[in-house]
Amino acid sequence: MPRTDGNDARSDQRGISSGARRFELKPLAAVALIAAGAAGLALFAGLVMGGHTRAFDEWLLLWLREGGDPQNPVGPAWFEEMVRDMSALGSTFVLTFAVAVVAVYLLIVKAPQKALFLVAACAAGALMNWLLKLAFGRERPDIVPHVTHATGESFPSGHTTNSAIIYLMLGMMLARVEASYTTKVFIFMVCVLLTALVGLSRIYLGVHWPTDVIAGWALGAIWVLLAWYVLIRIQPSGTRQ
Repeated sequence: MPRTDGNDARSDQRGISSGARRFELKPLAAVALIAAGAAGLALFAGLVMGGHTRAFDEWLLLWLREGGDPQNPVGPAWFEEMVRDMSALGSTFVLTFAVAVVAVYLLIVKAPQKALFLVAACAAGALMNWLLKLAFGRERPDIVPHVTHATGESFPSGHTTNSAIIYLMLGMMLARVEASYTTKVFIFMVCVLLTALVGLSRIYLGVHWPTDVIAGWALGAIWVLLAWYVLIRIQPSGTRQ
């Protein structure tokens, strides 16, 4: 009769807590976060479209005007121009150019699958945002003048959503091909900062309600988390592949 010693049991126990098994917890956590985020965003959208956030939206937009004067944003003229430049970081041209540059970089470092994934995820995210804007059909702010040109529906903010999707996606893709943890953190924090600046600039310029921007940040983050989940299932390794 074959003898079973304690080593086999210990091996089984080690297998249960192995790195491969622990890795499975990451996708599960990602799915839970995506589901919770989507539910929270749906609830938030319901409050916005039901008019329950109107008082907050109006208060913040007027707070960013000198003495409550809707015609005059707070701060000197040079600051207003600087905020326009921040907003341009979320323009279609700038975001498309950024994706193209990083995709070429990934091809240069021999990571063609990541380059293809980056382009596909960013394009799909932009399409999703456009469809949601059409579905909600919220009008842009009408209590303050728009300090920059803006057209189309307001909710969620297109500049903010696309910036969150693309800059955070770029941060994720670049961080995965870098070996240094410090470099990973630096890259991702810069991308988070860019996303924040674009969203805040849209509120200051009066072209979006604050809740448009909040929804854009949330939607972009959820989309990138979903993309991260898909990516780690396709390529568990964070190396240059």
